[in-house]
Amino acid sequence: MKIDILTLFPKMFDGFLSESILKRAIDKKIVQIRVIDFRAFSKLPHNQVDDTPYGGGAGMVLRPEPLVEAIEFLRTPKSKVILLCPQGKPFKEEKAISLSKEEHLIFVCGHYEGYDERIRSFVSEEISIGDYVLTGGELPAMVITDAVVRLLKGVIKEESHEMDSFTHGLLDYPTYTKPREFRGMKVPDILLSGDHKKIFLWRQEEALKNTEKRRSDLYDKL
Repeated sequence: MKIDILTLFPKMFDGFLSESILKRAIDKKIVQIRVIDFRAFSKLPHNQVDDTPYGGGAGMVLRPEPLVEAIEFLRTPKSKVILLCPQGKPFKEEKAISLSKEEHLIFVCGHYEGYDERIRSFVSEEISIGDYVLTGGELPAMVITDAVVRLLKGVIKEESHEMDSFTHGLLDYPTYTKPREFRGMKVPDILLSGDHKKIFLWRQEEALKNTEKRRSDLYDKL
């Protein structure tokens, strides 16, 4: 998979791409991730990319030319261009699974007051990571990239994400490790029984309880 991220602040991604599971996925050539400063596509003095809004109002608006030219430079027939903004559809695990099957993703990170509306004509879809406003699209790009890359074959063991929260409409079941007792709290006996069928059924039941307790909205849909 290839992922291109269009941003005005490429250094924000330095640590994100140089640590942990993402770095290993890049090193193993499972994914290729490029961070591109779309200011380079501006033809205006000082590489200007924004301007004041028509009709007045606060803040600056991203001009269409540099972003659209950057998109057209990168896009192929197999590309999916994603605009990151609060007005997009909420990002969920189903979308991460869907995006993990794409060959090329282009994330467009906005900044300032927002995008010139005409930019929307050049994207495949719009995604939001929540009903709140951030200073830019860089953090959403990281969130979605992380959620997608971990699903790619060879990045982590498939069994690690097959029972993840939300994969089957439920939150995950509780997990334990050593020590067997910590400050009076003991690991459930069933997990020490060696009976894999009973453990499987216990985990299903606990996932249901966990979902009902913490996310009643998900539980009510089941």
